[in-house]
Order: sequence, then C-alpha cells, then structure tokens
Amino acid sequence: MKKLEIIVRPGMLELLRDELSRHNIHGLNYTEIHGYGRQKGHTEVYRGSALQVDFVPKIKLEIVLHDEQIEEVINTVVATTRTGQVGDGKIFVFDVVDCVRIRTGERGVDAL
Repeated sequence: MKKLEIIVRPGMLELLRDELSRHNIHGLNYTEIHGYGRQKGHTEVYRGSALQVDFVPKIKLEIVLHDEQIEEVINTVVATTRTGQVGDGKIFVFDVVDCVRIRTGERGVDAL
C-alpha cells in the first residue's frame, strides 16, 4: 500500500475529485493549507497598498491506494492539474505499513 500526499491549487479540488472518481478512486481526505515554495508568494493590493503574501493557499489531498493504482493516479493528477505555471503543486509517495478499518477490524488492503 502507498499513501499519496498531493498538493494542488485550491481551484483544482473539485475537478480532481471528479476525475479521480472516473478512475474508481472514491476515498480521499483534503486539508486547506498554506505553503511557500518556488512560487515565493505573490503581491496583493489591499486598500491601495501593496502587500506581499508569502504563504500561498493550497489544498493537500491524502489518498491510500494499492501499489498497482499508484502510476494511474499520479498520471491522472498531473494531467488534470498541470497548468505549466509555477505553483502547480507536488505529489509525495509514502509506504504504508498497515491499515485497520476500525468498524470491522479488517487489516491491510482489505481495510481500504
């Protein structure tokens, strides 16, 4: 099993969720986060004054999958969210040692 942490622009959440559903990926969690990377923030004008915003709003999705699904999901995420501009996001892949469904006690891939 693998866990994907996917960081994307906030406007991509619904589009990505719909596209993942088309690929039979239905379970995911998301968190609204703020981050700093190569994009290095942006400048906004507030009441006539320019303000530097260092931390940019992003969405972090977390998905745990069978190993066989990883490449398909990565390719789907990239194809769906890529704009070609700085700040498109990142995908991190982690090994998952175990998973337990609390309701039934199932373990491993059966718990997914």
